[in-house]
Amino acid sequence: MSEREEFVPEPTAPHELRLSAGVSVLAAFVLLAYIAWITWTQASVPPLDRVSSPEQALLLMVSRAMDLEEALAQAPRWERRLYEVTTGGIDEPAQAIAWYEELAAYSSDPLAHFHLAILEAEAGRLDRIRLRTDGWEHRPEPFPTFLRVIRAGYLGSHLDHDGALLLQRELAELVPTGWFYDRLTMRLATQSGNHALLAATREGLAARAGLLLGRYRLLAAIDLAWLLAGILALFAVFTRHGRDLKVGTPPIPPRWRARVAVAVLLRGGAIAAVLTISADFIRVESPLLRLVVTPVINLPLLILAYRHLLAPSGLGFRQGLGLWPAAADWHRLGVIVPVVLAAALVGEWVIGLAAGSVDLSSHWTEGFDEELVWGSMPVLAVSFIDDVVFAPVFEEIVFRGLLFATLRRKFGWRTSAAASAVVFALAHEYGVLELASVFWSGILWAWAYEKTGSLLPGMVAHAVNNLVVFVSVIVLLRLA
Repeated sequence: MSEREEFVPEPTAPHELRLSAGVSVLAAFVLLAYIAWITWTQASVPPLDRVSSPEQALLLMVSRAMDLEEALAQAPRWERRLYEVTTGGIDEPAQAIAWYEELAAYSSDPLAHFHLAILEAEAGRLDRIRLRTDGWEHRPEPFPTFLRVIRAGYLGSHLDHDGALLLQRELAELVPTGWFYDRLTMRLATQSGNHALLAATREGLAARAGLLLGRYRLLAAIDLAWLLAGILALFAVFTRHGRDLKVGTPPIPPRWRARVAVAVLLRGGAIAAVLTISADFIRVESPLLRLVVTPVINLPLLILAYRHLLAPSGLGFRQGLGLWPAAADWHRLGVIVPVVLAAALVGEWVIGLAAGSVDLSSHWTEGFDEELVWGSMPVLAVSFIDDVVFAPVFEEIVFRGLLFATLRRKFGWRTSAAASAVVFALAHEYGVLELASVFWSGILWAWAYEKTGSLLPGMVAHAVNNLVVFVSVIVLLRLA
């Protein structure tokens, strides 16, 4: 990615259509209002309010994370070290305690407080447990029952075989099965000397954790395969392909005037903002209707771009954005896409390591998609099409094909890529780490467009990236 910055003079576009400056200014105000509204929403709405059932969601997230911790504890040392390096060495138990402390302050659900007590007890914070459970015997059920179980499991209360079985039955009626239930049952079995119950519970936990570890290993193997493919493709770039990666033929910088393109982007962006807010307020429930939301939001900008930018230059989307390469150029997609995916993966690792070094982590609600975890199959299908098909196509056209290309009328590719990537990241309304990741992806996909003259490499890499995220959520959180 070491291209020289260059200044490109701006030619006159043939058959240019005039656009009213007043309308463009109005569109700019609409966009600024939309950005202000999004910023206010992000700052004013507590993270836990963004999930319809935070208690159930966090229980699932933490249970799966702790199951995986149990499995990794039995994995070879080199494997544990590999995961630590690629994930930034997150302290899952400490993070889970912090998340549950937030939930306990937010929610009155007794299970939230009970789960926090178990996490702290498993971490050896017994003094904290005594303070946290003080007064539970005077509160309504199930707090007194939870207190008896905590005391029996962690605080040294005398417990015989029959007493352990009785508490375990009470626990089964009150607590969902999973990591919390198993850890407490194992404590009760140990305290009472019930070796059969202890062995059975350990076996069930190990089987569940082993299944989850197998899925995690599969996802890690896919990442490593992309990395290897990217290294081999990069070697091909610098040898056999002689660095010639042209896939499409559109001129970069494009032929259209920058000021006309800015007007188009402002108008199309303002219309998209209004349509997005409208869709949020209407809350479309039908999967079939939701399927058309993304195309409808993006269609006005595409129409404006075709009429005012591409058509006056004698181009369509196919020629103007390199969406259909010549037959001899298709094989180059197989070279550039693995390079971009591998670079994105390495960037993710670096961001994770940097975040881990300063104890920075994402809030768990940012990575929890309720539709993927609990949605019906029609909802899941719509999410798949929206995330893996529509988002890569429309976002690459807008942010690389139009925004990045317009910036290239005035600036070199590095400045243009960085500026368009900032806008791309902010449009996703994520937290700091996710913003860094999306920004890096935006840089890579802009480089791919600059290098190949086609949006196809960025679209394919974007789709693969979203597909991996989609599949990861399904196999780690949705599947039993």
